[in-house]
Amino acid sequence: MDTHLLLGSVAGFFTTLAFLPQVIETWSSQSARDLSWGMIFTLCVGVVLWLIYGLLIDSLPIVLSNGVTLMLTGTLLGLKVRFRERKKVEG
Repeated sequence: MDTHLLLGSVAGFFTTLAFLPQVIETWSSQSARDLSWGMIFTLCVGVVLWLIYGLLIDSLPIVLSNGVTLMLTGTLLGLKVRFRERKKVEG
């Protein structure tokens, strides 16, 4: 395997993996209060742009890592909306 491809794949794996604990914690606690709307929105936009960039330059590590990261950040966004709505109904 090409060294550049390996390095990009390992980097993408770890930066994507970094979001998993937050998704698990948010789901387990049933609270997304500590997550900033601005952070989630800005991150989603950045990840979409990285994904588009990866597609344009035909880089599998960038496409895969940002595709998975987009799913994880999208999950966080969905949980933020879901738990906000639940709080309004209960409160």
